[in-house]
Amino acid sequence: MKLVTKNLTFKPEDEYYLNDVSLEFEAGRLYTILGRTLSGKTSFLKTIAGLQPVDEGEITLGEKDFRSIPVWERNVAMVYQQFINYPHLNVYENIAFPLKQRKMSAADIKQEVAVAISQVGLEGFEARKIQELSGGQQQRVALARSLAKKAKILLLDEPLVNLDYKLREDLRDVFKNLFDSDLSTESILIYASTDPQEAMQLNGDIVVIDEGRVLQTGPAKEVFENPANIKVAEITNDPAMNILPGIIDDKEIIFNEDFKFNLPSHLSHLDSGKYFFGVRATDLNLDNAGFNFTVDISEISGSETFLHIHQDELKVVLMIEEVRNFNLDDQVKISMDMNRLYVFDANGDLIFSPYRGN
Repeated sequence: MKLVTKNLTFKPEDEYYLNDVSLEFEAGRLYTILGRTLSGKTSFLKTIAGLQPVDEGEITLGEKDFRSIPVWERNVAMVYQQFINYPHLNVYENIAFPLKQRKMSAADIKQEVAVAISQVGLEGFEARKIQELSGGQQQRVALARSLAKKAKILLLDEPLVNLDYKLREDLRDVFKNLFDSDLSTESILIYASTDPQEAMQLNGDIVVIDEGRVLQTGPAKEVFENPANIKVAEITNDPAMNILPGIIDDKEIIFNEDFKFNLPSHLSHLDSGKYFFGVRATDLNLDNAGFNFTVDISEISGSETFLHIHQDELKVVLMIEEVRNFNLDDQVKISMDMNRLYVFDANGDLIFSPYRGN
């Protein structure tokens, strides 16, 4: 079974929510729609679910025209970032609700609910009221209700974004187990996220979207290592990949007169001229023999420190794998791993990746 969208376009009030979106999704594979807030992820999922119209385009499931199928007959389940449950029902009743709507027998409902509860790790909570559950447990209930429906298409719209770090980690493991289960061989699983690290951890196929337009698709590792353009490089990294304008001239890469490097041999084939150079925060290092930069902001995240620094008009972010304290306007010296340097042309398209060359 394959879900195909062709030229989906939705442009209310002259603003593109979806812009000529053509994609294919196969059963048994996990797809992550990765993009920033307001990039079109939710609009796309709602279109598949039948909750949002489009101005143009087609959706087919197998040989069927999916747009002509009423919402209640599409066999689609959707889990939102908000915990959408029935507050007057307990856990068991919440999960059983869509099965009762199908008029299944009590015995079959009991069996299906038990399986769904087991899949999300809520055994023993069947009689609990929704108000008695934590945020993570409420999201598990919403997921279990979707699983119990045995929908052919499961849509997950940033389901972890409103949870704290520990709950996100726990539920991410639940999703991984789900995607590895027998269900994933029969269903199409589409997960929307703003978090590139989450997309890499789920390790399926990625669809990078921005301003309603698809920028790149492919296996997570391939897209991360070989972003098609600057926008993809920024979206698939957190913090965004540093993009530095520079020139190649006289066997040097020159960012400015105080920040330049000898042209590495693996880039010697590039002509002289203007380029954009990309380097991840992890590929910049504090180095007493390096170049002078000034500290703008120091951010501590867990066991890591993100250092925002500048030299004249150049601004970069580097990551230090330990907690370090810096003050505004501190002077630091940095070096760059030239073996990890990306090169983009004047239009922002990738022309050299350290993972596969040019």
